[in-house]
Amino acid sequence: MFTEIVEAEGHLVDSQILSKIFDRVIECGAEFEVVRFDLGRTNKDFSHLQLKIIAPRRDVLSKTIADLIELGCYQSKVDDAVLRPAEADRVVPDDFYSTTNHRTLVRVQASWVEVGKQRMDAVIVVDGGRAECRKLRDVRKGKKVVCGVNGVRIQPEFKERDRHGFAFMANEISSERRTETAVEKVAAMMRRTKEDGGRIVFVAGPVVTHTGGTQAFCRLIRGGYVDALLSGNALAVHDVEHALYGTSLGVDLKRGIPVEGGHKNHMRAINSVNRCGSIKQAVESEALRSGVMYECVKKGVPFVLAGSIRDDGPLPDTIMDLVRAQEEYGRQLIEAKMVICLSSMLHSIGVGNMLPSWVRMVCVDINPA
Repeated sequence: MFTEIVEAEGHLVDSQILSKIFDRVIECGAEFEVVRFDLGRTNKDFSHLQLKIIAPRRDVLSKTIADLIELGCYQSKVDDAVLRPAEADRVVPDDFYSTTNHRTLVRVQASWVEVGKQRMDAVIVVDGGRAECRKLRDVRKGKKVVCGVNGVRIQPEFKERDRHGFAFMANEISSERRTETAVEKVAAMMRRTKEDGGRIVFVAGPVVTHTGGTQAFCRLIRGGYVDALLSGNALAVHDVEHALYGTSLGVDLKRGIPVEGGHKNHMRAINSVNRCGSIKQAVESEALRSGVMYECVKKGVPFVLAGSIRDDGPLPDTIMDLVRAQEEYGRQLIEAKMVICLSSMLHSIGVGNMLPSWVRMVCVDINPA
């Protein structure tokens, strides 16, 4: 049998991490023995776990340890992280460490170094005593990449025991239940974020326009609650369509009925912006006088429109280069303290993959996924 001692600390019980650790050991085909467990005595105290892992084979033990490290465990006896050079641009050793979105530390020359630019599905590059996450496409030949799990420590976000005010954030809110309370709490969170000097980024889809939410969203922009808008071509197109013709997808939003010839209104909207050269130029020339995009330009709120294969037009502002769109999204998410996703599953999931776990994220969508 092969054995190793791992440890974990934090709000292990409240965050249900303890049960996840036990389950993961069994799922990996190993066994565990609790060597020591000290439960936090107060609501602020961390609990501490010392666990012996017992596995029938070395590979099973290695797999178990790797999985437990993703849950925040760390080895009692730890060496420096293993660093190997990238074989070529965008090519790293097969045993590279793939990051999570949790705060991560790597041991370099006997010191723990916090990893910068934390995000999931990246590799860790160490250079001059500094460590940071990099997408595979950004790794260059010869750069030192963390391999394996030795010398890697993850610090998951724990549920705070004094968390009743935002407990709703941990759960899905059924569309069949009263949502006003949740809305009030999100609004309170937004106010608190701005009072603390934090950035709020919105990820929004065209449903904002379709459902008549344009004016409410515009008030948020004017009120300074939107520090950046991340979306696709569709939101901008239908927002401009609504501003110019009062329709969205050819439907009169005041009467809720299709208008004659309305099926081409979104194309007319694109044509109008093309004639001006850009959304900003449409606002400056007064061809566009209202709507979400108008308010963004007038308030100086940066927006990024990421294109897709289904886009009509697209608008001149829409970025059709996927890599550049991702980079622009990432740039606007730097230092974000809160991200609110409004009914755009594609863009919301993409943004979620870019964010570290400590950024508050609120998702509003008819589909709970």
